[in-house]
Amino acid sequence: MESKFYEEDKLLVFKITDEIDDCTVQKIRGKADYEMERYMPKRVIFDFSCVTFMDSAGIGMVIGRYKFANMLGAKLEVSNLSQSVKRIFGMSGILKLIPVARRLTRSIERE
Repeated sequence: MESKFYEEDKLLVFKITDEIDDCTVQKIRGKADYEMERYMPKRVIFDFSCVTFMDSAGIGMVIGRYKFANMLGAKLEVSNLSQSVKRIFGMSGILKLIPVARRLTRSIERE
């Protein structure tokens, strides 16, 4: 997972580059929590453009990050959902709780 903080907007973007399952959730959770505490953003976006697979562990991870972001005073959104990820989010009810960013205009550049 890659992350980028845009200080002028207080925006933190996480671009998930792995499949999301039991093996990767702990790593994603740890990095996301660390970066959110470090930067204290107003807005957090999880970019799913590179995610090809996600199971129920991913649902729990996203809901947990949503609660953590709220606790820090930030709003969490998701973006670039593939059809399969969107279907899983829809069935779980996450899309009623967490908004889909209309358009992610920023990208994470390799530094």
